[in-house]
Amino acid sequence: MALNKYKPEKIYYTISEVADMLGVTTSALRVWERSFDELHPRRTSTGNRIYTKDDIDTVAKIRDLLKQQGMTIDGAKRLLKSNPDRVDRTYELTMRLKSIRDELQSVIDQL
Repeated sequence: MALNKYKPEKIYYTISEVADMLGVTTSALRVWERSFDELHPRRTSTGNRIYTKDDIDTVAKIRDLLKQQGMTIDGAKRLLKSNPDRVDRTYELTMRLKSIRDELQSVIDQL
């Protein structure tokens, strides 16, 4: 799922917006927040979670490890701790490949 649903004028996103953007449930986001030290959205004065774009990128990487690569939470935690650069490179490459695939599909659809 592309992250191009960002509204450039927004600095913070609610948990519902992030869940919708990434195609996950709000309960999954809460579980991941408890499970992954890398994910720590801020809280409003009323206790609601608010996510920055960096937080959303972290969630997207976690989602990719769990959903696309089929890792367990423990496996994803170990990989994020031991080799965060590898996770970043793999995620960026995956996003580029998905973008290319979408562009190619668009060209095919126009034929």
